[in-house]
Amino acid sequence: MRAIWKGTISFGLVSIPISLFTATRREEIKFRLLRGSDLSPVNYKRVAETDGKEVPWEKIVKGYEYEKGKFVVIKDEDFARVDVEATQTVDIINFVKLAEINPLLFSKPYYMQAEKGGDKAYVLLRDALTASGKVGIAKVVIKERQHLAAIKSQQNGLMLELMRFPDEVIAPGDFKAPQARTASKAEMDMASKLIESMSAKWEPKNYHDDYKEGLEKLIEKKVASGGEDLPVPRRTKKPTAALDLVSILQQSISQTRSGRAAARNGKAHLPKSRVHLN
Repeated sequence: MRAIWKGTISFGLVSIPISLFTATRREEIKFRLLRGSDLSPVNYKRVAETDGKEVPWEKIVKGYEYEKGKFVVIKDEDFARVDVEATQTVDIINFVKLAEINPLLFSKPYYMQAEKGGDKAYVLLRDALTASGKVGIAKVVIKERQHLAAIKSQQNGLMLELMRFPDEVIAPGDFKAPQARTASKAEMDMASKLIESMSAKWEPKNYHDDYKEGLEKLIEKKVASGGEDLPVPRRTKKPTAALDLVSILQQSISQTRSGRAAARNGKAHLPKSRVHLN
């Protein structure tokens, strides 16, 4: 893979040369908008609202709408006045216990690879972070934008995970909390048993994007049929009536156990537990 960024990790008087590599990918199925009559692709043009005329790129400027319909133009030199110095350095500000950080703040992970001359210091930082249970909180400029980031020890290496700034996370208090009564002992016992019966060792390969896989199969069928409409599949209606919570939990436990037994015998897949509460 090609590195998306090269620079150094800096803390105290220590500098570690590193490269960043993307750690995740999202393979989405892309669609084009077409004219229905002849399947001609639809393109977009940049047009002015006032007269509907097309505007070439060299005539376009950036503006901020400070009141409805009123704009102030922000030029390249204006952006330069507030631009953060784009050094090739991951500057560690401090070290924080990972358990103290809200998981919602973490955004996008990158692999950090040690470059020539940096192996010894890289391994030292990795092992020290592992032993302390802490992460390095840093700031880094990537693609002309400053990011908050965390440096984490991860198996044999280090990860840089871009973070959201705290004011970008919506507070839980902005959402309505449930008004339900405290669960009874019987309900808690059944819920605990259901969780236990559905517990398993984490195996990433067991989880797939069912929608994406189904959509790919549908596209293949549409292509094979020459674009003809396909029959609508039958869907089972999910129950919506309010049920006794203890009873439905008991049914879920029984279903899960029977599903596991069938799966061990190679007769069926493990069923998904569905609890519908009103």
